[in-house]
Amino acid sequence: MKKVVQLILVILALILLLLGMDRYMTQSSSHSAEGTLTIYNWGDYIDPSLITAFEKETGLQVIYETFDSNEAMYTKVQQGGTAYDIVIPSEYMIERMIDEDLLYKLDDSKIEGMDHLIEDFRELPFDPGNQYSVPYFWGTLGIIYNDKMIAPDEITSWEDLWKPEYQNNLLLIDGAREIVGLTLQNLGYSLNSKNPTELKEAKDKMSTLAPNVKAIVADEIKMYMIQEEAPIAVTFSGEAADMMTENEHLHYVLPKEGSNLWFDNMVIPKNAQNLEGAYAFISFMLRPENATLNAEYIGYSSPNQTAIEHYLDKEIVNDEQFYPPLDNIKNLEVYENLGQEFIEVYNDLFLEFKMN
Repeated sequence: MKKVVQLILVILALILLLLGMDRYMTQSSSHSAEGTLTIYNWGDYIDPSLITAFEKETGLQVIYETFDSNEAMYTKVQQGGTAYDIVIPSEYMIERMIDEDLLYKLDDSKIEGMDHLIEDFRELPFDPGNQYSVPYFWGTLGIIYNDKMIAPDEITSWEDLWKPEYQNNLLLIDGAREIVGLTLQNLGYSLNSKNPTELKEAKDKMSTLAPNVKAIVADEIKMYMIQEEAPIAVTFSGEAADMMTENEHLHYVLPKEGSNLWFDNMVIPKNAQNLEGAYAFISFMLRPENATLNAEYIGYSSPNQTAIEHYLDKEIVNDEQFYPPLDNIKNLEVYENLGQEFIEVYNDLFLEFKMN
């Protein structure tokens, strides 16, 4: 009987010990969450001085991780292994994350500076009224060329990419939505098409582009174009702006058929551990002076109207290739969430194209 009592006491002691450890771990985790802010963003997509300034102002330690695609980001957030406080996805992925209940609905009363945003960017189809997201950067997809190898004004259209004289000279961005999308637009269709006939036509059209392709790459496009290793490439507007500061012979063109108008927005995932810190970061980034520093460092277009009107260099904001008039923007297309079935269709079309 004595041994049974001793065994019960040992078990009770172990239970109390485990409960105490759990309480300690919970308190430790809570303390850690309160003292840190975990951000998940694209690589090289914020001015590092802003992180330093935010840490100094708030006393929070920023843990900064990066991703290289919306799909990789989605998988990690959806699995929930890491609790991110701020994530910066693109429009179609934001729409998907809203549909799958992965994001907090924002409390506007906790955000300062929403009135600085371009009004038209508050009613975009993937998140009307910015209920779940706050604009971070925006831009377009277009063509960059070197005037030492290609005559000025020779490039005006997506169709120009198919010219025989560019055989083995074209650099393409490594993205299914981008390449399938520009081909669809070149054919006069929506870059969000789910029409089997249109997609088959795009597949056939893409196959005729293959002889012109020198390489399908990502960040390397910037270096290759600056170093004049290719005369022409498809790239994003912000990347083009960076290249043009390094090489005066480079020029960026928005094709006349139209293009992709993309948005990257700040969101708060449902499993965020530091909501107050997340709201503080969003408000910090909405300050016009901070939005200006970030835009100057990154090169993409700012959604901050106050920064555009009062802080950013007029030479930059008057360049219609990077800050198109709002009437022109309405003619561009935003990527929509195609659903898993058609995401796979686009990926398969692009993979087949890459294997040509």
